[in-house]
This record gives sequence, structure tokens and C-alpha cells, in this order.
Amino acid sequence: MEVRPRSMSRQHRLLWFVLTTAVYLLHQDVWFWSEARPLVLGFLPVGLAYHAGYCLLASVLLWGLTRFTWPAHLDEDARR
Repeated sequence: MEVRPRSMSRQHRLLWFVLTTAVYLLHQDVWFWSEARPLVLGFLPVGLAYHAGYCLLASVLLWGLTRFTWPAHLDEDARR
């Protein structure tokens, strides 16, 4: 199986940088620190629900980063 080098354009690099920065900034959720209400689904404090959603978003971002931006030369070194 031939491994082709992945090349990303400047726009793609900028897009991944902006997405990563946005997810980082979303982690700084100062707006839910002092409130346990409203309850999401009737039992889950809003801050906990926010972090559950954040974890899903971060997981999707990390999947995308490893799927689309992983350096191809690292795979070549592992096959030797």
C-alpha cells in the first residue's frame, strides 16, 4: 500500500486553527459557574450538560484533526 503525503492548503490550516481556538475558548465557560439551574432534561445541571456537549465537540474535533491533518511521514516510519 502506497502512502501519499498529505498536503494542506493555507486555508485548511487556518480553518483547523480557528476551529481548535474556538473549542478552546468554549471551554472557558464562566457563565455557568454559579448557577445549577435550569436543569436540562429535568435532572442535569446546566453546567454539567454544557460540559457533556463540550466533550462531544472536542472528541469530534480531535477525530477530525487526526483523520485529516495527521502527518503522513509518521505512518511511513511506523511501517519500516
